[in-house]
This record gives sequence, structure tokens and C-alpha cells, in this order.
Amino acid sequence: MRRPTHNLPMTRLVVAAAAALLLVACATPSPEGTAPRPLDPATLGTGDGLSAADWPAHDWWQAFGDPALDALVSQALAKAPTLAVAQARVARATALQAGTGAAHAPQLGLSAEATDQRFTAKGLIPPPVAGSTAWTASLQVGAAWSPDLAGGQRAALQAAIGQRRAAEADQQAARVLIAGQVAAAHFQLAALLDQRTVLTAAEAQRGQVAALVAERRAAGLDTEIDLQQARGQVAQARAQGLALDDAIARARHALAELTGQGPEALLAYAPTLAVPRPLAAHRPLPADLLGRRADLVAARWRVEAATAGTAEARAAFYPSVNLSAFVGLSSLGLDRLLDLGARQYGAGPALHLPLFDGGRLQAQLDGRRAEVGAAVAAYDSALLRALREVADELGTQRALVARQAAQAEATAAAEQAYALALARYRAGLGNYLVVLTAQSNVLLQQQAASDLRGRRLATDVALILALGGGFGPDDGAPPATKAATAATAATAATAATAATAATAATAATAATPASATKAPDSGKNPT
Repeated sequence: MRRPTHNLPMTRLVVAAAAALLLVACATPSPEGTAPRPLDPATLGTGDGLSAADWPAHDWWQAFGDPALDALVSQALAKAPTLAVAQARVARATALQAGTGAAHAPQLGLSAEATDQRFTAKGLIPPPVAGSTAWTASLQVGAAWSPDLAGGQRAALQAAIGQRRAAEADQQAARVLIAGQVAAAHFQLAALLDQRTVLTAAEAQRGQVAALVAERRAAGLDTEIDLQQARGQVAQARAQGLALDDAIARARHALAELTGQGPEALLAYAPTLAVPRPLAAHRPLPADLLGRRADLVAARWRVEAATAGTAEARAAFYPSVNLSAFVGLSSLGLDRLLDLGARQYGAGPALHLPLFDGGRLQAQLDGRRAEVGAAVAAYDSALLRALREVADELGTQRALVARQAAQAEATAAAEQAYALALARYRAGLGNYLVVLTAQSNVLLQQQAASDLRGRRLATDVALILALGGGFGPDDGAPPATKAATAATAATAATAATAATAATAATAATAATPASATKAPDSGKNPT
């Protein structure tokens, strides 16, 4: 017999009305509004903007040609706790990404249950089971899958990918920072040792001056004031030396900490100042070199992850469907579990549509939008800081190049004056006090030159860090200029080596006792 169909139109109308009511009453997100956008580097005077270049393929610190520095950096990268923390964060972000992707994939599970229970005699189960004790058993395979209708699953996966990439960029930033800290500490120690050498020579020279003034005081040619002033200069040089010794010890302790060693591990470590590399202080640097800066890359990935998180929160307002199915066996009594009649199966969809949630979904969406704003602000801050740091280091480098040129002239003039004073003394035309005074000026100029060399190397390292590591003399230069750059580098290195040798020779001369430089006999008039 056919079922009556006179109520079918009314049924359809009721279903349609109910569906319309659900759609009208469901929770809806607030309007998107104007989303914050990161700063465009091209608007900040950086040319064509930034590009996310690959990490530098080479170890930039090797360009200084210092095997001792290479060994220290390698040891620091192998033992640094901060780098281990960054690696752990990458592993955690990778696991979270894998977990997010797996949660949205089709799920398949197997369940088996066996329960020995007494069935109530006063319930719904009829006799003979009611009031008896029996085993119940089931063996079932179930499957479930939620299709990504609103795009929330894709957004969640993109957010997890962004966080993992940001963690990888943070790991690279930690690696560059550790290497930079080791290089800076290495060159700081080398500069302090170089200054200590010059100061030792100055202390010896001031001792000679004090001895000569004492002889002149005994001969009635100088006053007690002159003698005490000369002795004060000796004490001052000794105090400066002690202060330098303390700074050298602290620098060695810091370097030992950076390389994962105890404070006493580098007590005998004595690096020398390297020749500053001819970095591009006088030609513009392409802005895309900043794309190597890992903290900028990490900040940009966090913007992408936060944006994807907003899309995930918005998708929660829309219907979600879950498809499930199961097949298995269920029986009362273990002996009948494998009977054909114990089979069961089923399949069907489940619809979830939020209607009224008290504002929970909207609050979640507002929080994700706030995260986007914070991520954009962090990126803008990192970009502006990076541009400022590059500009600062380039400006400092240009100033140091000019100061080194002027200092070289001052040192040459002081050495020439010292040579003339020594020649006049040997010819019997001048007294030895004039020679010592000229020699003192040479030592002062050498100390200033040593300080500038140390600052130049520190600036080179700071510029490398500001550009994200891996910056070399040819980065960004047109192909036609690379040969000229290499030639300039070789010339600069040769000149710097010659200047270093001249400085060492002068320092050695300054440390020579007065008797070795034709000092006057003790019985001769010092004038």
C-alpha cells in the first residue's frame, strides 16, 4: 500500500522555513574592516624593497682569514645553549605543524570492548537477560572525516607552517648573532692586547724620562716639580696598564662563556688584530641584502601566520560537516561475537552550525585580529630598526675610514719627528729629553691607531650582523666592478700590513732602553 502524500508539501515548507530560520539566527562575524598592512620597504628609501634571499651559503667569519676565530665560532655554534633552545623551538613548531595537518585528515580507528556486567531486573531489558550476569562484547572499525567547507582547516595549517618557518628564521638569527658575538669579543680582546703592547712600551719610555729628569734634577737643571710630574706619568701608565689587564681578563672570560668553556679556559689566548676587510663603505648597498636578515624574515612569517589564524577564526562561524561510518560486531555473550548475526554497521553525516554562543566566536576572532596588528607592528619595528642599524654602521665605517687616514698621517708625522729628534741627538745638536718627548708622541699615536683598527673591525662585524650575515666585498656590486673591488682589497690589505709592521717596529724601538739608543753617559751633562 502506498503512503499518503497529501502532507508532503507542508512538510517541505516546514523544513525550508526551519532552514531559513537557522541561517538567519546563526552567529555571524563582525565586518572585517581595514586590516593592518606591513610597511613597504620601497617607501623607506630602500630602492626596490626587500627580497627573502636564501641564507648565506658561506661562513662569513672565515673572510677575516683568522683560523683561531674560525675555531672559536665553530665551538660556540656547537655548544651555545641559546642555539639549542632555538633548535628545540623549531622541532616543536614542526611537530605542531604535523599535528595540525594530521588532525584534519581522515581518521580510522579500531575499538574492542568486553564487559562482564549484571543487568538490572527492573530496567528496560526483558528476561531472561534481566537480573542475570553476562558478558557483552563489541569489535568495531570506525572512520570519520570533516571536509574543509569553510577553509578553516587550510588556514590552521597555513598558520602552523608560518610559525614553523618563523622558528627556523629565529634559529638562523641565533646562529648569526652567536657568531657575531664571538667575532666581536675576539677582536675586542685582540685590540686590548695590542693596546697593552703599546702601553708597555709607553711605560718603559716614561720610566726613561723620569730617570733622565732625576739626573737633571741632581744636576740642578730641573726642579722637584718636574721630577714629580715625570714620576706621576710613570705611575699613570702603570695604572692604565693594570686597568687594561683587568679588561683583557674580562674579555677572555666573556669569550670563554660564548664558546661554552670555563672562565679559565682562554687565559693564554692571545689573538692579533686582523686587517679590516674592504667592505663597501663608499658605494650604495642594495636593499635586498636585508632580505638575508633572519629576524625580518621571522617577523614577516609571523604576520602570515597571524593572518591565517584570523581566517581560521572566521571559518568557525560557518557550518561544519562531519562524515562518519562504522562496521563491526556486537553481541551479548562472548561465544556469539563472531556470529553473522552480530554484525552492525552504519554511516551518516553530522552538521554543526553555531547559533548563539554568547560572543565566544567573536571574541576569538577579535583576538586573532589583534594578533595580526601586533605582528605587523613587530615587523615594522624590526624593519625600521634594521634600516637604522645598517645606516649607522655604514656611517660609522665611512667615518672610521677617514679617521684612519688622518691618523696614519699623524702617526707618520710623529715618527718623522722622532727620527729627526734622534738624528739631532746623535749628531750632538739636541738633548735626549727632546728624543723621549718625540717618542712619547709616537706611542700615543700608535695607541690611537690601534684603537681605530679595533673599532674598524668591530664595525665590520656590526655591519655584517645588521645585514643578516654573509655580507662580502662583492655583494650587490655589478659584475664589471668585482675585479676592481678585488684589486682594491688586495692593495688595502698590503698597505695595512705594511702599516702594522711599521707600528710594531716603532713600538719595539720605544721599548728599547735609553742606553741602546745612545743615551747620555751618567757622568755627562744631560743637556
